[in-house]
Amino acid sequence: MIVSAILAALVAVLHLMFMVLEMFLWDKPVGLRIFAQSPEQARATKLLALNQGLYNGFLAAGLIWGLLLKDDGAPVLVFFLGCVILAGIFGGFTINKRIMLVQALPAALAMFFLLL
Repeated sequence: MIVSAILAALVAVLHLMFMVLEMFLWDKPVGLRIFAQSPEQARATKLLALNQGLYNGFLAAGLIWGLLLKDDGAPVLVFFLGCVILAGIFGGFTINKRIMLVQALPAALAMFFLLL
């Protein structure tokens, strides 16, 4: 449970970082660089990014909730890790393959160790 908890916490931190990037830094120099977009593109997609960032925050909150429940949190972690895995796979196929490595792989590893 310790390895899965550490990995799930890492996934939660990643999603908090995604939330900050998408909600607060989308049209700032760091966001423009990370998402490889122009200021015009960022302005045109800012509301979409805000919405996406909020969802990433919900994923992080769910993982943190599951971790706070300790041993009783396994079902919560399975659900939220599953959501992250599916979102990462979908993003990898529709946006950029790198999303599978950054988002889906850490969540899949956490799920693997959780279900051992």
